[in-house]
Formats: sequence, C-alpha cells, structure tokens
Amino acid sequence: MQKHLVIIGTVWPEPNSTAAGSRMLQLIDLFQKQNFKITFLCSASKTEYSYNLDKLPITTATITLNSDCFNHQISELNPHVVLYDRFMTEEQYGWRVTETCPNALTILDTEDLHFLRKAREIAFKQNRTLSFEDYLSDTFKRELASIYRCDLSLIISEYEMELLTKTFKIDRSLLQYLPFLIEEIHTNQPHFSERKHFVSIGNFFHEPNWQTVLQLKKLWKSIKKELPDAEMHIYGAYASDKVMQLHNLKEGFLVKGRASSVRDVFTKARVLLAPIPFGAGLKGKLFESMQFGLPTVTSTIGAEGMQFNNSWNGCITDSEKDFVENAIQLYTNETFWNEAQQNGFLILENKFKTDLFRVEFAEKIDYLLSNLQKHRQENFLGHVFQHQSLQSTKFMSKWIELKNSKN
Repeated sequence: MQKHLVIIGTVWPEPNSTAAGSRMLQLIDLFQKQNFKITFLCSASKTEYSYNLDKLPITTATITLNSDCFNHQISELNPHVVLYDRFMTEEQYGWRVTETCPNALTILDTEDLHFLRKAREIAFKQNRTLSFEDYLSDTFKRELASIYRCDLSLIISEYEMELLTKTFKIDRSLLQYLPFLIEEIHTNQPHFSERKHFVSIGNFFHEPNWQTVLQLKKLWKSIKKELPDAEMHIYGAYASDKVMQLHNLKEGFLVKGRASSVRDVFTKARVLLAPIPFGAGLKGKLFESMQFGLPTVTSTIGAEGMQFNNSWNGCITDSEKDFVENAIQLYTNETFWNEAQQNGFLILENKFKTDLFRVEFAEKIDYLLSNLQKHRQENFLGHVFQHQSLQSTKFMSKWIELKNSKN
C-alpha cells in the first residue's frame, strides 16, 4: 500500500520569495522519491507568487483554523505521516492530529530555531553580547515543547543540532539533520569579467533581512568611494515603503524590489554582500550564491553551518572595516574571486548534495514507521508535553471555535 504524507503549512510555498518555500519543495521531492502520496493543507490564502503544487503533482486543500472541520478532513485522509512546516503550525493542529490520527508519524520541520533567532535579535537590538538567559524565552519553551511532542524534528543547521543536543540535552533520536539540498552542481557559470555590481537579496517579511539592508546602507559609502562605477542592487519580496525610501540613484544604492529570477540576478552580479547581524538556520541567499557561482562577503552568523573545512565562498567578517576591505578586494581581484567561486562549488559538493542525505532520511522514516510505539515510549518527555502543553492549546482553540460558531 502506498504511504500517505499530509503536510500542514502555515502558508503556501513561495520558492521565489523565501528560502522556506524552496525548502518545502525539497522536502516534497524527498518524500515523492520514497513513493509517498502527498496532500498539502493550508489555511492561508494563495497569492500570485504561490507555487503551483499541482505541477508536482500533489493534492492540495484548504483547511480552517480552530475548527473541528479539520478533524473530519484529517480523519478522512488517514495519513501515515504528518509534517508541520513550523512549530506554530504544530501548536495549532498537533492536538487534533494526535486525537484523530494517533498512529500517524509526526514530523516537525523547524526551518530554523526560532528561539535562537529571537535571542540573537534581542541581544543585537540592545547592543550587547548574547547571554544564556536570552535563550530561555516563551518562544524557547513553546518550540522545545513542540520538538518533544513530535516523533521527529528536522534540523537544518549543524550548529543548531549541536545546540539542541549538547546545550539542551535533547536525544538525537528525536532529531534529523537535513540541510538545504541540491541535486546537481553546475560549475559552468559566468566568469569574473562577465559580471558587475554588488547585490543583496532577502524577503522583507523577515526582520534579519531588513537589518542587513540597514547595515549595507551604512557600509556602502565607504565601498562606493573606492569603486565609483559600482552599484549596490537590493532585491527582496514584500519591500515596504521604509525599504524603498533607502533607494538613492546618486549613491548607486538601488532598491529593485522582488527579483523575477534569482538566477538572472545572481549570474549578472559580481559579489553578494550580506552583513547579517542576527538570525538562525541556513541562509538561502548564500546557498543560492554558491549555486550560481557568486562569491559573497558575509558575517559569522551568515556563514554559520555552511563552511567546509573552514573554506568559504568569499570572506567572513564581523568587522565593518574588514567587511569594506573584503568587498573591495573580492570585487577587484580576479584570482581571489575565482578561488572563492570554486570554494562555493566545493562546499555544495561536500555539504549539500542530496545524495549525502537521501538514503539515511528514507531509512529513518521507515524505521520510525515500523517502530513508532517503541520510539514514543522512549520519548517520555513527549508524553509529558502532550499531556500538559496541548491542554492549554487545545482549550484555547476550542474556545475560539465556540466563539466563532456563536458569531
């Protein structure tokens, strides 16, 4: 019998807008190669940028938040596996899945650790060093409870795997390292002389991307002074008025808005600049830069979990002075630029090729499906969080449901 995967998404995937959208399509591909039938459920409205999942092909359906209509839908689907696209989705629907389909294997795709990103953001905005206490927020408690409630959580970064297992002592049997994936590496990319200008990109719904552009605005004058013919091109979906106000033709700081094709943008640019001040997970812009042979200058947090043997697709620095100097050097030194480009291809080959992860992931899913009760018995904290945490979530949802029915 063909196995059935139900994915519950907060939003419909937008791979041309967010790294999370690309990540979801990679996960769908992995499960399809394991011969899963797939249904994607989402309560959000589709946009003109939502990916047409019918092309894959998979079944899609709209669901209602805080409604027992979902219970009937998920019961009829009767999946073998349920995957949540972030911990907030698991909070909203997990208790309903547990009640209705108790034998379904539950998987949480963390995307990145939200509590880590939040802790770093607080420290950055208060202009201080991150402390351990910053981790211990409400987001931390909710996210770890969600990880414990699920049978398996997908972790995108080696750094985050280490943080969860060594600092917070989560058993590795509950976690699976699964980074961004690439099937093929195309090394025949445009050369140094065929490219010009600097570029940065990022969905502006994501606060770290906005802060990155503010950092670039501050650094750009020093770069422009040494490279008067160069321009800084800023791309990103959902650019608000405050982003567009940074556009300055005279300074060569050009806010372009949404990129219709990342490939076209990245294969024309010479260097990507990403002074990312805080964040978590892996950075989609840096992953795609390597794919299209585009060297980068970024921060320690930007490159986190992506280096191979300490090599990088360009330069890593947290110093503003060094960032400017590295950007100028990478833009003007063809030999250095070529080495950086080759490093990017090397990193993709050794850290992100799909073949490095496909078999292990498939074996993990098969094992859990065959040994689910044993696995759950050993995750005794999962039982605690199923009992305690879900009760508050469950009764809040039922209260909202009752309120909506009266209205």
